[in-house]
Amino acid sequence: MSDAPEATPVQAKTSEPHPLDALTGGAFSAATSGERSARIRDWLATQPATDKLQEVFKELSARDKGAARAVRERLDEIRRAQGQAVIAAEWQAKAEALLAAAQLNIADALAWQRDAAKAGAPLSREPLSALKTQLSERVKTIEDLQHRVQVQREAAVLLAQRIEVLSTKPWKDAQSALEALTADVDRWQEQAQALTGDAAWPSVEARFPTQLESSRSQLLVVWEAFQSALALTVMAAQDEAAPLPPVPVWADELRQARGLPAEAAAANAPVRAPAKPKVDPEVREKAVQAVREALTKLEQETAQGHGKASAGAATALRAVLKVHGRLIDGELERKVHAALVAAGELEGWQRWSADQLREDLVARAEALLRRPDGQALGGRKMQETLRQLREQWKQADQGAPANHALWKKFDDACNAAHKVVETWLEKVRAEGAEHRAQRMALIEELTHWAQAQAGAAAADWKAVNRALHQFGERWRAGGHVSEKMFAELQPLWKQALAAAAAPLEAAQKTSLQLRQAMIAEAESLGAAASLRIDAIKALQQRWQAEAQTVPLDRKQEQKLWDAFRKPIDEAFNRKTAERERGAAQLSVRDRAVLDASKALEAANASGDAQKIRAAMAALESALREQTEQAKVAGSNENQAETQTDKAQEAIETEAPEADAKPVPATVARPVVAVRGDDRPGMRKAEPAQQARPGRAPGDRRDARDGRIPRDAAGRGRERDVAVARGPRLGDAAFRAQRDAMEHAQSALRKLAAQAHGEALTQLMAAWKSRDVEQLPSVQELGGKVSASVRSAWAQAIAAPAGAGAEQALLRLEIAAEVPTPADQLDARRALQLQMLTRRNDPAPAQTWAQDTAQVFASTSNEASERRLQTALKALLRK
Repeated sequence: MSDAPEATPVQAKTSEPHPLDALTGGAFSAATSGERSARIRDWLATQPATDKLQEVFKELSARDKGAARAVRERLDEIRRAQGQAVIAAEWQAKAEALLAAAQLNIADALAWQRDAAKAGAPLSREPLSALKTQLSERVKTIEDLQHRVQVQREAAVLLAQRIEVLSTKPWKDAQSALEALTADVDRWQEQAQALTGDAAWPSVEARFPTQLESSRSQLLVVWEAFQSALALTVMAAQDEAAPLPPVPVWADELRQARGLPAEAAAANAPVRAPAKPKVDPEVREKAVQAVREALTKLEQETAQGHGKASAGAATALRAVLKVHGRLIDGELERKVHAALVAAGELEGWQRWSADQLREDLVARAEALLRRPDGQALGGRKMQETLRQLREQWKQADQGAPANHALWKKFDDACNAAHKVVETWLEKVRAEGAEHRAQRMALIEELTHWAQAQAGAAAADWKAVNRALHQFGERWRAGGHVSEKMFAELQPLWKQALAAAAAPLEAAQKTSLQLRQAMIAEAESLGAAASLRIDAIKALQQRWQAEAQTVPLDRKQEQKLWDAFRKPIDEAFNRKTAERERGAAQLSVRDRAVLDASKALEAANASGDAQKIRAAMAALESALREQTEQAKVAGSNENQAETQTDKAQEAIETEAPEADAKPVPATVARPVVAVRGDDRPGMRKAEPAQQARPGRAPGDRRDARDGRIPRDAAGRGRERDVAVARGPRLGDAAFRAQRDAMEHAQSALRKLAAQAHGEALTQLMAAWKSRDVEQLPSVQELGGKVSASVRSAWAQAIAAPAGAGAEQALLRLEIAAEVPTPADQLDARRALQLQMLTRRNDPAPAQTWAQDTAQVFASTSNEASERRLQTALKALLRK
């Protein structure tokens, strides 16, 4: 016994509640994970403070990660909200600075919205949403001013073209259009003045004020020249002494009104302009050549219908006229004016056709938010549609002059539809941030899992492989992130996955080497001369054990298994081929059975009972012939073995007695009981004879190795059974004759049932029509009906119909053991009671033929026919 003091039992400590259990509503004391998760959700609904959330998450993550996931998500949401608040404050300051500036650059305003969205600022929430709206309004105002400047430029060009066209028409038409033209020019100046007085005018790009001022100066120059020429024309029309206007068309018209030829008018003009100085002919020729080249270019572009090219050529021709217009003659000047008018008409037609396309684009852009189904397009689809519409607008602008009014409507419609794209982009960015957080959490979870697996003693490689596969599936289902974010996360994921899969890959490498060794062992076993089944089975078991322990890639594992199985399959195929070559030698004996089986199958298909029975007899004959041949071969073999045994006995008898050992005398013991054996060839008609002298009964070789004992003649009983049974059929022949016999028996049964039904139908028809000629023959009725019974039935049918035979029908139903109609059940019970009192009377099963004759002698009706047919169907089959 030890002298150490006995250890006192330590009392179990009472479990104390967790300090945070009361705060979380009993989440730490919950029994199951589901209860903890439910209580955590209820606690989160109370909007706890951030420090409490962090404290609870720190304690709960070590106990239940599933329940702690909701707390972690709330913390992530709070961190995101705080980060977005900081970002919102930063971008709010930038937006307010842009709005406070006197001159706003459109590019800076657009860049603010783009950069804020990239930085993750909450543009859909206040105050950024209001600032974004203000910047958008400022940008729209500035763009509207710029658009109106372009419209004014276009209007100035059109007014100048109207003035040029009026200078080619009669001066009275120009005088009548002077008032309307004056109003249009004044209105143009008022609109231009309103543009420059707008508060957002300083923010307009620098090129637009210059363009507006240039258009104003050009229009005023043309307008003042037109007014002065028209006033001079009116004075010349009133006073013949007044000088002619500088407009050629009006001057010619006034000359014709005065009735003077061109030379006379030039000579008698009271007031002549100062004579032009003489010009060098070479200079004049160069000027005419330059004007003709510009005119030819304009005419070509106009004839081909090129709108923008013709406008450019017209502008080039006007520039040439400004330089060389004073050096060309009147005829060339008229051609120039006609070409300019034609170019203006073509430009108007091109502008009209382009405007039709633009109006269609405007309608399509406005219809994006007014779809017939009431649902707007999705974000991505809307973005692609807007991009296509803007590309089509650019193509329309390339073929004709721009239409700024339609462009304003189109741009407004596209911007309104683009709000759907902005909402979708914000949603995509929010989802991307959430998906990024989920993927980072998954990487962290994989890292922790790999560390836990590294500390485990023994690893279940199948479970490890399954867990890695599940991690991969969760990563693939982690949601959409941007390409940049995915390029950032993918290396981290691959690194964590490689670290987690390293132990499994090492085990797979070792397993691969082991399997290669087993493949080499299988090849050596398959190449051996004799097949070692036990070694092959042991090798296969080792392979299965290794495959169940360490999983490999499915394709690689299948290739290894095919390589392992191939040599073994080839060895078994060689053995099977050898067995088939041996079995092919017996095909000559089986051919007769196969031919007879095919003939029987053909007879089965014909549906003729006689042919089927004949084919069955032929098949049985083929089987008997083989049995006889086997018996003859067996008897010859037995004779040879008998002669061999006799020679052996003679040798043993003639041996010298000196060498013979004394044989102890065996005492015959009476047979008390013999075990019965009813197997074929094993019935014992007499006791087994004594074994061969010189060997103890228990020392026989056939008794030691379990084989069947041999009799006194030296033949095994098994051989006798085989000879009596006949040669063993091949597998194909045995199956063929067995199937043919089964099919033949089934066909005969079917034909017999069919014939039985037809006979009953004819029998009922003969009774109903009381026609003996319709009565079936004895062969058709079957073996249960003799010739005398059929004769009695024929006499009953031929006789006049008598009264009903209800008692005979009841006796038939009792004999056939078939049910009786419900209304006749009482009569059947009464008849059965009467039969019990008449002990010497024959039973209904013995007199059913006479009862049937009584029924045939009565009147036929539908109910009686049905009851009689049901009873005879059962009686004729028994």
